Amino acid sequence: MKGTAGDSTPATSRVLTVPNIISFVRIALIPVFVLLIVDRDTTTAGIVLFGAVVATDWLDGAIARRTGQVSELGKILDPVADRASIAAGLIALVVRDVFPLWAALLILVRDAAVLVGGAVVLVVRGIRVDVRWIGKVATFSLMLSIPAIAWGELELALGEAAVVVGWSAFAVGIVEYYVAAWVYVADIRRALA
Repeated sequence: MKGTAGDSTPATSRVLTVPNIISFVRIALIPVFVLLIVDRDTTTAGIVLFGAVVATDWLDGAIARRTGQVSELGKILDPVADRASIAAGLIALVVRDVFPLWAALLILVRDAAVLVGGAVVLVVRGIRVDVRWIGKVATFSLMLSIPAIAWGELELALGEAAVVVGWSAFAVGIVEYYVAAWVYVADIRRALA
């Protein structure tokens, strides 16, 4: 199903495209930043790498649209790279004790619910719901907030400012995240009707 705010760019069945390679690289970097974050000697480098991986969220999609390389695989791979990198980063930061568990659970529980619900609808009914604009904005807000909060908790350069920016972005992003989930549920219900 195409959401009303979804991407209308026609998709191909190509696998080896520049955007897909970027998504694969983002996924491949997940264990690297996780190991760096949990090691006290390399936590800062891990947070920087995590920030870079989540910051490139927009890159693969933008390249795909501008170069006509939108693919069916990319439409699945990009959100998987986003969700997997966020989940892995959150878990590593909680383990390292630089991000609160309650805040991580607000994100992870919502992601798990959307993932399970979306997978069931996709597999059982063959319906795919496109990402909505509010979902993209919410993800951006959270991708900004998570490394900023961790940066501040480590009391690194500009740590106090990072905490303010991080928690402000988190407050906005988490509300948007749950509103987006509600919109996706409505999209799924319409597709099933």
